[in-house]
Amino acid sequence: MRLLVAIGGNALLKRGDTLGIGEQRRNMGEAAGALAALAREHELVLVHGNGPQVGLLALEADAYKGAPPYPLDVLGAESQGMIGYVIEEAMRRALPEREVVTVLTQTLVDADDPAFAKPSKPIGPVYDEETAKALAAERGWSVAPDGKSWRRVVASPAPRRIVEIGPIRHLVEGGCLVVCAGGGGIPVRPGPDGAPEGVEAVIDKDLAACLLATELDADSLLILTDVDAVYEGWDTPAQKRIARISARSLDPATFASGSMGPKIAAVRYFALATGRPAFIGALGEAAEILAGRAGTRIDP
Repeated sequence: MRLLVAIGGNALLKRGDTLGIGEQRRNMGEAAGALAALAREHELVLVHGNGPQVGLLALEADAYKGAPPYPLDVLGAESQGMIGYVIEEAMRRALPEREVVTVLTQTLVDADDPAFAKPSKPIGPVYDEETAKALAAERGWSVAPDGKSWRRVVASPAPRRIVEIGPIRHLVEGGCLVVCAGGGGIPVRPGPDGAPEGVEAVIDKDLAACLLATELDADSLLILTDVDAVYEGWDTPAQKRIARISARSLDPATFASGSMGPKIAAVRYFALATGRPAFIGALGEAAEILAGRAGTRIDP
């Protein structure tokens, strides 16, 4: 089977981690075994998030006052290279017999997407409410709650087309394990001459993964994150894991817009558009999720 696997940025950098490269290498090293088990049995394409990393890169760039701050599309490209390298490093150790390739990927968005007026995508480290609001006032950020903490939020327009879909398909069909569309892809729009030009945004990687899975004719979409399943009544005493559910029974609007909501939208769209199953669960349980022993399965 051809599997499109989306790895959350928060799965590579767990909440409470220091955002250091050592933590990312350790976390990816722990996950590589589970992903390698899938790759030995199936054709694997990996998409990764970049929320914590791109926010950190923005802070680092802002610290140097000798040049204007780098825009988010450039930081997104930088994060693709950095995280792709960490993933390649771990997967080459776990799968020495396979070619692993990272593709710098652009994702086309609509210039007039309403998301540009309503920032919702969390990036960077977590803060307490007082610190987040002080930073917002100082730096002109938008901030919002993210669980029990606060984070910077930026525009997250819907992905419309993967610019490098042809080369990605060619590499997959050639037997490569491809890492692509990192962070949802570098956000671009058509420029005056028709060529892509960057925009200030971060695309949701789950929605981009859904688009990519559909265009690559994947048999399943797996979204692997830092929670072990979709829950009914999440974060309440009555929370209950949803083991299996129909896509038509899921409403993305009833889930958090900056985290689980896009995941639900992605798996729902993929299942309904392709007639094939999608899954959500923990990064370390990839094989168990696909086998139906963990996580949540979303049927068409």
